[in-house]
Amino acid sequence: MATLFEETVINGMRLSNRVARSATWEGMCGPDGRPSEKLAAFYGNLARGGVGLIITGYAFVRPDGKQLPGKMGFHTDDFAKDALRITRAVHDAGGKIAVQLVHAGGQTDSKTAGGRTLAPSAVETVQYPETPGALSIPEIRDIAAAFGAGARRAREWEFDAVQLHGAHGYLINQFLSPHTNLREDDYGGGIEGRSRFLMEVYDAVRKEAGHDFPAMIKLTAGDHLEGGLEIEEALFAAGRLSDAGIDAIEVSTGTMASGDKTPARKKINAPEKEAYNLDAARRVREVAACPVMSVGGFRSYDVCEDAVSSGAVDYVAMSRPLIREPDMPGRWMKGDRRPAACISCNGCFGPGLEEGGIYCVVEKKEREKEKAPGA
Repeated sequence: MATLFEETVINGMRLSNRVARSATWEGMCGPDGRPSEKLAAFYGNLARGGVGLIITGYAFVRPDGKQLPGKMGFHTDDFAKDALRITRAVHDAGGKIAVQLVHAGGQTDSKTAGGRTLAPSAVETVQYPETPGALSIPEIRDIAAAFGAGARRAREWEFDAVQLHGAHGYLINQFLSPHTNLREDDYGGGIEGRSRFLMEVYDAVRKEAGHDFPAMIKLTAGDHLEGGLEIEEALFAAGRLSDAGIDAIEVSTGTMASGDKTPARKKINAPEKEAYNLDAARRVREVAACPVMSVGGFRSYDVCEDAVSSGAVDYVAMSRPLIREPDMPGRWMKGDRRPAACISCNGCFGPGLEEGGIYCVVEKKEREKEKAPGA
């Protein structure tokens, strides 16, 4: 029976436990995407806190795939020295780190992207800030190659693995979803055609980084949108990836336009509200031969331990709790099994836009109150 705090291996990458830090934008990079010393320290702190595998915030593979300010860039070899500072900070602390690669597609705006936005189809949807241009086939192939180049950089810059972002309404997800993919060529139609871009991206990653370098994906198991991707088609994509040799699948659901079923749901304040993607992850595990992770509302030790020991998933992934308590895995491992202090308010993302980096605003207010005269 698997346990949360045991050593595992994913394609040669040895992990100290089954807790992963799920990718989350930090807002700590330069305007051009250059990684900062602040970001390196942030990841080093997670490693010292006992996180088994750190997955970076989503890093854009081309400037037209950037979405938010302070987002990390993986589109140029010029950032080698800065990226190596990150990997060495994590390794010096005894941790492992994977970079998550993404192209935002239609979920960015023309100002941020430096020109027109691009997507599988020129559709108007609440997912997109503006109507994007439809990608040509040469443009599709160029973007797939950019993912491959990003994976090559990950290996050269001493990252332990790469993860593709195939969820939350970004470009790979946009191709998979019938809500955003209305193409009538080889990249559209049924789920086999809509998964073609995903498989070409995966092939480019293997070509550039090799089969002995761990390649993973965060894959949506459903859009929670009318006319969007449903679980059965997501299972088709997961099966194809498994057959092709993907090393791990992290299961998530939803987009930022999915109402109360967005990827980062609020008010996770009871065990029964936790692990809201676990049932979908169980179904992915039935069709995938590789390890499966689940993200989405994990807050309690018992919920995490049961997810692993029951065989539902191989790893649990979380992020918001680790923004407030980067040492939570270590605390649990030492026997302090109190639930995460995170209240799932999503206030941590505001400072990323306004102050150059995410942090827990609730914790900051509590500390300021304690320091106030007369407290």
